[in-house]
Amino acid sequence: MADARDPKTKLLQNIIWYAASAAVSCWVLLAGVRHLENNREENRRAIEQRKQLFKRLGRTLIHTTPYEASCDVVNPDHIDVEFESIGGLDSTKQALYELAILPLRRPELFTNGRLLGPQKGVLLYGPPGTGKTMLAKAIAKESGAVFINVRVSNLMSKWFGDAQKLVSAVFSLAYKLQPAIIFIDEVDSFLGQRRSSDNEVLTNMKTEFMALWDGFTTDQNAQVMVLAATNRPSDLDEAILRRLPMAFEIGKPGKSDRAKILKVILKGERIDENIDFDHISSLCGGFTGSDIFEVCKQAAYFPLKEFLQEEKDGKQSSAPRPLSQMDLEKAVAASRKAKIPTYEAGGSTFWSPRVDPDDSLVEFLSLYVWNFLNIFCS
Repeated sequence: MADARDPKTKLLQNIIWYAASAAVSCWVLLAGVRHLENNREENRRAIEQRKQLFKRLGRTLIHTTPYEASCDVVNPDHIDVEFESIGGLDSTKQALYELAILPLRRPELFTNGRLLGPQKGVLLYGPPGTGKTMLAKAIAKESGAVFINVRVSNLMSKWFGDAQKLVSAVFSLAYKLQPAIIFIDEVDSFLGQRRSSDNEVLTNMKTEFMALWDGFTTDQNAQVMVLAATNRPSDLDEAILRRLPMAFEIGKPGKSDRAKILKVILKGERIDENIDFDHISSLCGGFTGSDIFEVCKQAAYFPLKEFLQEEKDGKQSSAPRPLSQMDLEKAVAASRKAKIPTYEAGGSTFWSPRVDPDDSLVEFLSLYVWNFLNIFCS
């Protein structure tokens, strides 16, 4: 048995003691640092978000920062909106295909010189409900580009300086995942005109966004495009409008476009074969695509109500009858009765409808008389 007073034994005991003390001290130090770390939960969520992000995109994992992993990214294969599912807007869709989609799908055609460089900024503006967001999704779907949806709430943080890092992460992630589309809906709420009353955080976010945007503008090979939508283009900052050289007004549809929208909405539904789409579209003067969709939804309830009433009366029926033209006419009348006229007071922008040559003169005059009354009343 070794003597405890043996120098070798005592040296071994001291080494074991010091090693154990060092291990315990290191463990306590790491535990304390983790407890004091403010972003511990955020980092844990960022790791999970990173895994989910590349799982959605169907790509192998690449290095991303926690700020990049928190971006709202959509796989273009998961978008169910195409140009064919948007009624009307034929000239706008053709222009968007040539200026926005083709450079992302065929970049080799736009590498000869600066004049053929791809568009880095496109603005869609018009009244609410005219399909601006649907067009943005369709552009991402048709081009196969990753869709990064930018929301102001995702760029805000309680920690000082994180807002600029989150803005920077949007562009750095888009560059890593290119071809990519950075979409900003209601862009006027984020990149509106700069005022002295703006808080410092929002001002720094705007400055950072524009600086990074310019960085991508100077890179001719970057397949990254900023796509913005708004119904208040006059509220945008002049510097932002300069960075959005291509602007498309998505106005209220004319008669022929309304007929196309009706056909797209009712495609695949059980309807009568003798529905006169031109007649229904003439009744929907001044309606947006969203309004027409709500009219069709309301009309679809009439056959269902009749079916339930027949069941209640003891009549046997296998299924509700198809949607008829009378249902659509009643839905349009009910929608007009319940519709609240909306306009902006104070001399703001008033949207004019896209009037086709085949629109009736009465409809044309009634729409403009209504706009005049709105202006007069304001």
